[in-house]
Amino acid sequence: MKLDQFLKWKGWVSTGGEAKQRIQMGEVEVNGSVETRRGRQLSAGDRVVLAGEESVVGSENATGP
Repeated sequence: MKLDQFLKWKGWVSTGGEAKQRIQMGEVEVNGSVETRRGRQLSAGDRVVLAGEESVVGSENATGP
């Protein structure tokens, strides 16, 4: 699953445009580093943080909801 899709799937953003903006503004971290690529492919075990909310990508949602 791509980073922007993951943010929408978690309900942290309501639209793809909002996901794109928040990622490009440096508000999203993946595995402790700021990630600015909305198309970043996530893998099981990746830790995603946005606005203090953290989620670990599980193998069941790494490819899609």
